[in-house]
Amino acid sequence: MEQTADLPNQRLEHYPVTFFAIGMGMLGLTLALHAAEVAFALSAMASHIALALSLLTLAVVSLGYLLKALRHPNAVAEEWHHPIRIAFFPAISISLLLTSIALMAEFPGIARPVWIVGTALQGVLALSVIASWIGHRPFKPGQLTPAWFIPAVGNVIVPIAGVHLGYTEISWLFYSAGLMFWIVLLTLVMNRLMFHDPLPGKMVPTLMILVAPPSVAFISWVQLTGEAGSFGHILLNLGYVFTLLVVTQIGKLVKLPFAMSWWALSFPIASLSIASFRYGNIAQSDAHLMIGAGLLALLLAVVAGLILRTLLAISRSEICLPE
Repeated sequence: MEQTADLPNQRLEHYPVTFFAIGMGMLGLTLALHAAEVAFALSAMASHIALALSLLTLAVVSLGYLLKALRHPNAVAEEWHHPIRIAFFPAISISLLLTSIALMAEFPGIARPVWIVGTALQGVLALSVIASWIGHRPFKPGQLTPAWFIPAVGNVIVPIAGVHLGYTEISWLFYSAGLMFWIVLLTLVMNRLMFHDPLPGKMVPTLMILVAPPSVAFISWVQLTGEAGSFGHILLNLGYVFTLLVVTQIGKLVKLPFAMSWWALSFPIASLSIASFRYGNIAQSDAHLMIGAGLLALLLAVVAGLILRTLLAISRSEICLPE
């Protein structure tokens, strides 16, 4: 009986920071739906419903991790020193930045403080993670995964709401840092993928994270410059190239059992869908609007499947287990 009573506390101890990827995915879906509504002049009902669900999901995830931090601070410290999970801590600040973007149109008074907190936290977490990478211990090639892009992605998200809110110079600062570290990390990750052992099964879905940096960088570039330009065009097409690269790995993906790392599929698809809608509007390109719509349809199917499979895993007590 005592062991059974202590089971919820054990589950909480193993509650992973990677759960914030769920919030990123849901908010990405919200923003992709909004981009489709703008592109096709549709009602905003779908994105409003998605926003409510996203905020509820993020609140639940945040509450769970806050309880873990209060009751099991040593477990949080272990995650911080984990070579892979440390990269997921900026998913917390990214979720706040995405929330500010989602709220900006109708609730700018709320979006501003959320963006300020998210940006400050992103700066602290990104610097802390990178400092940990370069200053404390050597890493083995097998510990390097596409999840390491997450801190860089967070930096290039800052301008999307930051420019609208009037923080242009801060937005350029974060964008510059994010772009530089994306290029550095891209070189390291591609080296690891090509010349070392394949990714462990549960980490294979993180390959989709390759798509996020150029896609988000394109959206922010348009915000900062007011146009796509040649550089923006290159960024968008890099998003398509990395998507096709991931498609070549579908054979491996479909054979893998479910893990929470599958949520890594959601936000990159959302970001490329939004980028396609944005370029379609700028260039008056029906082809890009259709690509955006196709990616949104895929995203809806992926998120629906992930939600159902996550709920099933919860009912079977398959998550929050020690590794």
